[in-house]
Amino acid sequence: MDTADLLKQLCAVNAMTGFEHRACDSIKNFFEPYSDKSWIDCFFNVIGYRKGLSENPKKIMITAHYDQIGMIVTGFESNGFLRVSNLGGIDTKAVLASEVTVHGKEDLYGIIGAKPPHLLTEKETQKNVKLKELFIDTGLPDATLKEKVSVGDPVSIISPVVSMENGCIMGRSLDNRAGVAALIKILEQMKMIKHEHDIYVVATVQEESGLLGAITSSWDLTPDIAIVIDVCHGDMPEADKSQCFPLGKGVPVGIGPAFHRPETKVLLDVAKNERIPTQLCIEPGNPGTEAWAIQISRTGIPTLEVSIPLRYMHTGAELICIKDIEMAAALVAHYSARKAGETLNGENQ
Repeated sequence: MDTADLLKQLCAVNAMTGFEHRACDSIKNFFEPYSDKSWIDCFFNVIGYRKGLSENPKKIMITAHYDQIGMIVTGFESNGFLRVSNLGGIDTKAVLASEVTVHGKEDLYGIIGAKPPHLLTEKETQKNVKLKELFIDTGLPDATLKEKVSVGDPVSIISPVVSMENGCIMGRSLDNRAGVAALIKILEQMKMIKHEHDIYVVATVQEESGLLGAITSSWDLTPDIAIVIDVCHGDMPEADKSQCFPLGKGVPVGIGPAFHRPETKVLLDVAKNERIPTQLCIEPGNPGTEAWAIQISRTGIPTLEVSIPLRYMHTGAELICIKDIEMAAALVAHYSARKAGETLNGENQ
């Protein structure tokens, strides 16, 4: 499947963190054509499995979270207004005047509102809008609204996912549907490559609310090695270049205490042999990704991280380069098929 079309289909799925049960079947449908077996666990992680050729295969787990940021209804105001809180890391500056869908008994259209600048005091103009100051305007009579919406209903941001020039895609939920697209491309490639080890690709839940799906799936699957695919910050003006990576210039590979150093070297050697360009993503502490949870699951799991540069993270207008998804998928597929676990002695270390 064309990667851009695949990504657009994935981004159309609504899976707010903590509400992935509404979307897990859709993700499983993407895995099924390329998997020997696929299933949804009790936590709504979605797993695609491919059996390896070895009589004594290692278990390789490749993860990417499929939850997205959003909001949750917390209360009602008169005249058709809703109060909300966050699901994941909402940037209040970025969501003002956004169109949203309230997922109640039926989907309702709304607008995120806040006091316009004309009505702000001088002191208020100098402060960022707080989450508790946001509201959703549905335009509905109060009685009708309360029939259709309940406290606890999730809210998604409406944003088109569009192709731009030079192979880029812009829209919502690219964090981390780009990673999920890479998982599907990996499965697609593994179907055509002889591989010794058992491959488990896992679209995980609730990364945005505490890495929870990574914790449960790594405990359940007990992999010998894990590879996390997530987005990192793409380059942009005024941003710290040491923390941002240019789009289309190479796969950022995690380097730091959370990542298994010998296997990371093997991964980089594979990239060199396959002529896949890489960049080094230095993470001296918590990388803020599922790797942080997986590496200490059970007695410890050797964990690697491959990233996809993304601009304007946690907004409705994230931007990514399709080439970066394809390079990340190719690197992980070649590593998993031929070299994964080369430095391990049949046991986690």
